[in-house]
Parts: sequence; structure tokens; C-alpha cells
Amino acid sequence: MLDNYLNKITVGDCLDLLRKIPDESVDMTFADPPFNLKKNYKNYHDSLEVEEYLKWCDEWITEMVRITKPTGSIFIHNIPKWLTYYCQILNQKAHFKHWIAWYAPTAPMGKSLQPAHYGTLFYVKDIKKAKIYPIRMPHERERKSTYLKKDYGGKKDQIHPFGPLVPDVWNDIHRVKHGKYRDDHPCQLPVPLLERLVLMTTDEGDVVLDPFMGSGTTAVASKKLGRNYIGFDLSEHYQKIGENNLSQVEPNSKVGNSWVSYHLGEVRTLRDKDWEDLKDHFDIPVNMKDIDFTKVTLKSDIKKSKQKIVSDGPLAKYLAK
Repeated sequence: MLDNYLNKITVGDCLDLLRKIPDESVDMTFADPPFNLKKNYKNYHDSLEVEEYLKWCDEWITEMVRITKPTGSIFIHNIPKWLTYYCQILNQKAHFKHWIAWYAPTAPMGKSLQPAHYGTLFYVKDIKKAKIYPIRMPHERERKSTYLKKDYGGKKDQIHPFGPLVPDVWNDIHRVKHGKYRDDHPCQLPVPLLERLVLMTTDEGDVVLDPFMGSGTTAVASKKLGRNYIGFDLSEHYQKIGENNLSQVEPNSKVGNSWVSYHLGEVRTLRDKDWEDLKDHFDIPVNMKDIDFTKVTLKSDIKKSKQKIVSDGPLAKYLAK
């Protein structure tokens, strides 16, 4: 049954389609559902009564947990308001790991604190069997001087050359804002955001499912990293956008033998366990104390060999930045 949906985006109601997926057959599930904020989605009325919205959410969350393997992970992305309700549902069915805060400021909302993050709930099916890999991000540096932002004092020679382990607050991956990079979808997530989740919780050949696929971001991230994907969406319009985006990428987001995520022309996320394979592909200061002002970068021949996407669509322009 799983093969009927593998590596394609299927048009249909997510509940109907989720119920056709076998128990414990998917390695990672990710959902970025409608926010119930009257956004202009195709084929969906984004303005339900609160009780109706939460009842519907309970149904698809229950299905997501059911189909996730004991080794698998469950991610749900939304505004904090709805995530507080989702936690009540998930705490009865799975095990909490993290609330990931993605720094993404939005417009002021009157007499309130200015919203500055979206949240991604991270739950696992079985706390003892869950497959989770520590991941690293580049050291944060001053924009103009490129000096390290963090003062490591006399311990610079002890820090990891590439960068620190990724925390649960993400401010290094930016929203897709500019119109030339966006598809015709009101809530488009950046590919590197999904790639980070995929690298953290899956292996090559694993299956990633997204019941609200939209413009195909989860599928694109999965395909680039050598994973299988299953996508559902109510809109044939978004399904066509997603399939077009998938046609523009290949499973080649690698350095050496290791899968990595690129963002803004550099490696943005890698697995800690892969560093031994990866380190020879980077220019690293001989004296680690020089890392204060010397950025660790891919060797020039690796950069030149990085495959470029031949297309003038929004996704291709975004990935080529």
C-alpha cells in the first residue's frame, strides 16, 4: 500500500489518505497545517470555529502518530497559539523532545508583543528507540568583520572547527520573503529548514511523509538528501507546483560520502558523526586560535563541482543563492 504513494504528491483529503497508510511504516512525519488565520489557500476555507479546527487537528495528528515507526519522529509546525493545543493532544500519544523556535519576525499585531518566531513541535514515537542524530551549524560571525560573535576566550583551540551543535532556537535560516523566490502559496517554508529536520532524524532511503505538502518543500528536501517522500495536498494547483519543483532537484546534496544541507552558498547543516568524513573537504586553519577571524569553508574545488540547477523558477533561484 505504501508503494502506491511513494515519491509522489497525491491530491486528496489528508485524513482519507492517511488512513490508507499502514501502521508504523513511515520514518518521519512533518505537518505544516493551515493556521486557521483566513489565509488564501486553494480549495480550503481557512476559517473554522476553534472547536471544529481542533477536532480536525486531533484527527490528523492521531493518524500521524499511528503511521510513524517506533524509531521515527513527528514534527508539527505552526504558530505558538495552536501548538499549545497540539501539545495536549500529542502528550497522550507520543513523547515530547523539543519545541524548536524558528526566528522569523512578522508584522506587529497591535497591543501585544511583536511575534518573532514560529514553533515546530518535535515528538518521538518511542523514547528509547528514536533515531536522532546530533547536528552542527556554522559558527555565528559578525556580518562585516566575520569575527566570531561568541567570545570563547582562551578556549578557541578547543572548539569544533565547523561549528556548534544546533540548539532549539534557529536564527540562521531565513524566511522566503522575496517574490522572485516564492511560489504561489501563502505559507512557504525554506528548504534548508526541512533539510535540517530530515538530517537529524532519518537515514538515506527512509520515508518522510507530509500530509499538507503545499508547494513541495518537504518532498524537495527529502529528495535532495536521498530520502523517499510521500505528499498529500487538497489542491491540484499546489500539487502541480510541488511536482515541478521536484523536477528541478536531484538527490545530490552531498560533500564526499555525507549528506549535508546548503544555504546561502555554504554548508548550513551537517551531522556530527559525519565530520571525520567531511573535514578533509574543508579549509581549516592550521592554528585553531585563528578561527576567531578565519571562516572554515569548503575547498574551492568542492564549490566548483557543486551541481547547479538549470531552471529559472522560484525554487531554482532560491537554491542558487
